[in-house]
Amino acid sequence: MKIRHIFFDLDNTLWDHRKNARLTLGILFKRYQVEELHQISFEDFHTAYDFINEDLWAKIRDEKIDKEYLRKHRFYDSFLKFEIDDFALSQKFENQFLDEIIAFNEVVPGSIEILDYLKSKNYMLHIITNGFHEVTHRKIDGAKLTKYFETVTSADEVGVRKPNPKIFDFALKLANAEKEESILIGDDWIADFLGAQNYGLDVIFFDVFKEKQALNDIKRIENLIEIKDYL
Repeated sequence: MKIRHIFFDLDNTLWDHRKNARLTLGILFKRYQVEELHQISFEDFHTAYDFINEDLWAKIRDEKIDKEYLRKHRFYDSFLKFEIDDFALSQKFENQFLDEIIAFNEVVPGSIEILDYLKSKNYMLHIITNGFHEVTHRKIDGAKLTKYFETVTSADEVGVRKPNPKIFDFALKLANAEKEESILIGDDWIADFLGAQNYGLDVIFFDVFKEKQALNDIKRIENLIEIKDYL
């Protein structure tokens, strides 16, 4: 059956979370004078935070922790890395981070071009995201991506995250789409590629960090514009 429905991951596939998070964190770092008060460079703090945050998101994906645990620990654990035991400060970072990150709306290079191309081909476009529901639509709206998508499935709505098959079930039903006419595009090997594959959904792996160059038997891109090679 011909592909009619394309499901995109959001963070770091279309919406450049890594860049927007860094910009937001830089503002908070200056606001609370972290370097002056604690003699920590922004680069060192950002590196620690990035590692801790990625690890916690992997644990959420694997259903080892929940959203509340991540929100309590990603900044607290980052500060603890530098022997700063200040939970109140970490929660100021957490709450303001979520509020302010949506002020930055950098998208992954090629996003608008490929979305315009796919819409011109009359594909139905959708989003499936593991991100927090309270900021998902604000990210999409802020980046002026709303017009491209028919449906948006946020993990918080479903109560599970990719790669759990229930979220793919929910998204396809919301889109009134069949597996055989659908494909998913995402950057997370476990959540997106293996999750979709195990569910029986065709998938294009957005290999941002060139982790899977040796795999020639999968649909794989390093730049979004390469989607044209498949669709």
